This record gives sequence, structure tokens and C-alpha cells, in this order.
Amino acid sequence: MSALSDTVTSTVVVDTRQSPGARLRPVAVSAVRLAGGLLAERAETSRTVSLPTQFDQIERTHRIDNFRRAAGKIDGDYVGVYFNDSDVYKWIEAAAWSLATTPDPELDARLDAVIAEIGDSQRPDGYLNSYFAVDRADERWTNPDLHETYCAGHLFQAAVAHYRATGKTSLLDIARRYADHICDTFGPEDQGRRFWIDGHEEVELALIELARATGEERYVEQAKYFIDARGHQRLPKPYGGRPKSYHQDHEPIRESSEVVGHAVRQLYFTSGATDLTLERPEPALDDALDRLWDNATDRKMYVTGGFGARWEMEAFGDDYELPNESAYAETCAAIAGAMWGWRLFLRTGEPRYLDVLERSLYNNVLAGLSRSGDHYFYQNPLEDNGDHRRSEWFGTACCPPNVARTLASLPGYLYATDDRGGIYVALYANSDATVERPGLEPVRISQQTAYPWDGTVTLTIGTTATFALNLRVPGWLSEPASFTVNGQNASVIAESSTFATIERDWAAGDTVELLLPMAVRRLVAHPKVTDDNGRVALGRGPLVYCVEAIDNAGRDVRNAILPADGAITEQWEPDLLGGVVTLSVPALFAGRDKNWDGGLYRAADEVTGGEDEQVDLTAIPYFAWANREAGPMGVWLRTTGA
Repeated sequence: MSALSDTVTSTVVVDTRQSPGARLRPVAVSAVRLAGGLLAERAETSRTVSLPTQFDQIERTHRIDNFRRAAGKIDGDYVGVYFNDSDVYKWIEAAAWSLATTPDPELDARLDAVIAEIGDSQRPDGYLNSYFAVDRADERWTNPDLHETYCAGHLFQAAVAHYRATGKTSLLDIARRYADHICDTFGPEDQGRRFWIDGHEEVELALIELARATGEERYVEQAKYFIDARGHQRLPKPYGGRPKSYHQDHEPIRESSEVVGHAVRQLYFTSGATDLTLERPEPALDDALDRLWDNATDRKMYVTGGFGARWEMEAFGDDYELPNESAYAETCAAIAGAMWGWRLFLRTGEPRYLDVLERSLYNNVLAGLSRSGDHYFYQNPLEDNGDHRRSEWFGTACCPPNVARTLASLPGYLYATDDRGGIYVALYANSDATVERPGLEPVRISQQTAYPWDGTVTLTIGTTATFALNLRVPGWLSEPASFTVNGQNASVIAESSTFATIERDWAAGDTVELLLPMAVRRLVAHPKVTDDNGRVALGRGPLVYCVEAIDNAGRDVRNAILPADGAITEQWEPDLLGGVVTLSVPALFAGRDKNWDGGLYRAADEVTGGEDEQVDLTAIPYFAWANREAGPMGVWLRTTGA
């Protein structure tokens, strides 16, 4: 692993540059500048609105006061839930990644001040948790349900981001002291240490990233211990009564083939296990991760890229259990799924992982943040009667800073490179980049595109060099893609979810134009998803669409019926919801629905027909719903053709 002094030069999110199990290497957050378009607009709103208002919420809800109390600076009781420290750490991580792309002396100074408060609360032995700092000091490390190493994990991730973005070691030094305490305390009992695994996974992936940033191999070993120790049913039942599958302690991960339990915990766990096999390649673990990924994405993922069907325990359900109105689909779970997909992509170079990352990002994750930037979704249902609205904050406030850190680090997900200097375009967005390649000259690349509204992407190479340019061909395509180089030699790509490779001697100024046809797709679900039988959803490009009452004369759009055919038209609406492509969809409202005049149940032959109402429904991207007047919303609509 690299030494500390070698690592600060690159603001990468997941540093696989020296990982023996990685096929690809990341590109730094600071090396890519989003330059207009949807992702840039959402990231800028998060930077200018979400970050400052989240800090205000963190102060207002006494989350930083808890550290001041732990340091003996103020009196009073601890305020909030026992894992409130983690929300501060995620906010720090978001602010740090923001500094990696946009210098901000005021934000930098604010970070220094918050980090000082955290450091002042750290105990002499390295322990750091404000919940256990004063009156609960004797309860440290007694209850694995109280998120001690979960909070530590978010501290470690924040420390690495802050170090990489600013070069400062203030938070990294704090994190290392705590990590050393954990390593000294927990591990194999025959080595004189204690058994411990946290009820909420997260520390595993964080320890490995901390190892990548510091060169400290013992942090990888500690992550391996936590991963290997889970699954042997040594943890008590979660919160006194939930099944051990809730926190994935029911079976060892190498024997697992189904994602179960609390969705965020499961997906952070598999992300950490993927990080482990990136550092210490292991076929048995790779095989288990492949089985778990296939189960998660083929049987338990919403069309919006959301994970977690059940409100009870915030959990995955059974295979094909994907209810719409009662969907949990926590914003944090979609983020965790995207984190896992990115790691698997770096491990394998396979674009299918990016398909899921993109689906989750553009739909479930972006929906978690309001247009205004200061309201958030925790749950993301696919059907609603108008009651579900975003909130300014939550008692359990994991999702707001999680969205902020994701959007701030987005530039680091656009590109990757291989050992031969080949460049992989993972996501399309209007942007300028300087792509560093190991041992080779960096390559400047710009993207000009209106993606995801339009599928034309023009890439301009700004450096004379020889390399393979690998263009991602998304899995959502239903028609062949094509590209030209310098306007000539059109090549057709028939296969979706692949990379189109162009290897040549590039000259500065060369262009590649990629055309990804964005035909509207009527999507149907697997027959075993009973909630979606006889229904269709609408997709265009990476976006999933929904219908809201406000666009459709206040109707209860959930009662609409879409014919099996009928032309769907597209319209760019620059003044709607910040600028979106809407769909106009032929539909009808059945007379029998409107004219039902019986009780709750009637014989089928007694129901009078009535006159059907023919309408054109307006559909908007799912991520933009609930930003206007409340009313019914639906993603999956009844159809005559499914």
C-alpha cells in the first residue's frame, strides 16, 4: 500500500490504484468539472443550499453540542439518537468533497472549527463517541446495537475525504487514533483481544479506505476480522427480538446467496467485502458477492434502483416482493447500492454494475433531494395518494448528508482507467476532465451533452496520445447505438450494457460523437412481482417516469389505464421543474371505475360500464415528483397490454 505522503495527490473516492484485485483505477474528484446539465445543477444546489442548511440543522439539533459536552465545554444532557455523531461525519465528508472541486475559504474554516470540536472530545485511549463520553462511559462496547463502530466508520470516511481534499491531517490523525484503539481492542480472542462486530455494518469499507490513505495494513486486517466474524450467530438478537438476518449475522458471507435484513446494513456490508477482495483477492468471496449482486438486482430491486421493500425493519423482502405504495426504498439504500456497484465495476470492468449505479442515481437518489435543496425523502414509494412529502430534517437524519456527500463526490464516478492507459467513460455528463493514467501523460477530455434528456454525447480529446477510449453503452438501450470519429466511419453497436472500444493515435481536437437513441420504453415486471401484474412503467434513457395529479387535471392518476399501443410523444419543458422532458401518454379512465354505484364488492355482471374517458396523461421524471402541489402519483400504471 502507498505511504501517507503519496496519497494526498489524488482526491479519489475509492482508491484502487494499488489494489491487486482491481482491474480499473478511479479518476480524482478534483480532475473532473461538471459544466452544466442535470447532475451539475443538482450538485451545485447541494453545495450552495444543502450543505449550509444541513450545518444549521446539525447545530440546531445539538449534534455538535454533543461533542462540546463530551469535551467538558458545556453542561447538559446528550441530545438525540445514539448515532447522531455519524450525521456530522457525513456532513464533513460532503463538505470535503465539495472543497475538492470548489475552493471555499469560509467552508474550509468551518470544517476546521468542527474538526477541532471533535478532536477535543476524543478520549486519551483514542475512543471517540459523544453518546458514551460522559454519563455512559462505563457502557462503552457493551451493546452492538448502538452503532459505535458504525459511527467510527463514517468518521474514517470523512477523515480520508478531508485529507485528500485539503491535504490537512487534523481529522485523519483523530481517525487513526480511534482506528488504532479499535484494532488494539477487538480481534481474535486467542490473541488476547475481544470479540466484537457492530449491528450496523459500515466500518469495514471505511477501515479499508483508511488503510489506502495511510498505508496502514492492520486496518485491512481489522476489516477482514469484522467481515469474517459476522455470520456465526454470536451477536445477540437485534434490539432484543429481531432475527439475526436483520444484521446479516445468520450465515457467513461466503455461504450467502440472498440479500436479507436491513437493506442499508446489507449493502454497506457487501461494499466492504468487495473492498476486502480488491485488496486481498479471494475467489470464494468474489463468487459470493456475484451471487448476492444477482439476487439484489434481479429479484429485489425496484425499477427506480431502490432497495428495501419493507417498512418493518427497513428490510429487503422476499424475492419479487416489491410493493409500490408501501415501498421503503430508503435513499441511503440506493446510495449504498451505487457504492457497491462502483466497487464491483472497479473490480471487474463490467458495465452492468454501472447500469444499476446509474439507475439508482438518476431515480431513487436524486428523488431524495428537493428542487430547493433543503427538503429530503427518507423513503421513496412508487405510488402515493399525496401524503408523502419531503421533510427539512429527520430525527434519524442519515439520508440528507448522505445525499450531499454523494452529489459532492459525483465527478469521481465519471471515468476510470486501466493499467495500459485505457480510459473508460462510466457516466455521461457535460464536463471537462483531466484523466490521469499510471505512468503516462494525462489526457484532457470534455463531454458536451444534454444527457439524460438527449442521447447525443460529443467527446473532444484535448491531448495527443495513444490509448483505448471505452465508451459505455448503457443497458437501458432498446435500439442500437452508434458513434463516429471526427465525423467519419460510423460504427453501429448492437449490444447494450457493453463498452465500445476505440483504440487509436489521438490528436488534440479529435472528436467522438456517440448517439444513444432514447426511445420511450414500456417496462413490465417479472410475473412474480404480483403488485405490477397488468401494469407498465415508462422509461426514457436512464430515467423512470411517473404521473402526478397536478399535471393531469387533479385526477387520481393511479386509476389511469394505458393502452398496449398508442404513440407516446416527448416534449422538452424548459420552465417545468428546472427543465425536464415530459411524456404525453394516451390513456383512459374506465367508466366502470367512475360509475361504480355498489358497495365494496359486487358480482362482475352487475357492474355498469359507463363511458370511458380518453385523455393524454403527462408524465414527468420520477426524481422530480413531490416538488409541487400534493396529489396522487404513480409509476406503475394499469394497461391493456401486460
